[in-house]
Amino acid sequence: MSDTLDHQAPAKAETKGGVVAYLNVEGALRAAEFYVKAFGAEIASQMPPDDQGRTMHVHLYVNGSSVMLSDFYPEHGHAFEKPQAFSLTLIVDDIDAWHRRAVAAGATTTTEPQKMFWGDYYGEVVDPFGVRWAMNQAGD
Repeated sequence: MSDTLDHQAPAKAETKGGVVAYLNVEGALRAAEFYVKAFGAEIASQMPPDDQGRTMHVHLYVNGSSVMLSDFYPEHGHAFEKPQAFSLTLIVDDIDAWHRRAVAAGATTTTEPQKMFWGDYYGEVVDPFGVRWAMNQAGD
């Protein structure tokens, strides 16, 4: 590894959830700050940025689960790729409040929250980093 990636590792944070999303985004620290505003995330731990402003690891807690982030590192086999073919689903109690907060933070609505044919309330947003976030609230 290059000297720019040799950082003091932060204290290990507890991993929450049985499946953990690990997102590569352009601007991991900016994304983490956005997720704090948009989804009430908590930054559990993070590596300091390298001399190019990239961050190798950020560990968040979002809605009771861990989500991890990293910038792209093409020199280590992690070249830029646009997020596609997946969404992260938030199981929520108040979809309208979650949706409003995400949009106020800068997310773009792709599906307005609405009652769906399966009986639940569902909506989707895309964040400024290209990640699709679905929200699902159990129906009455």
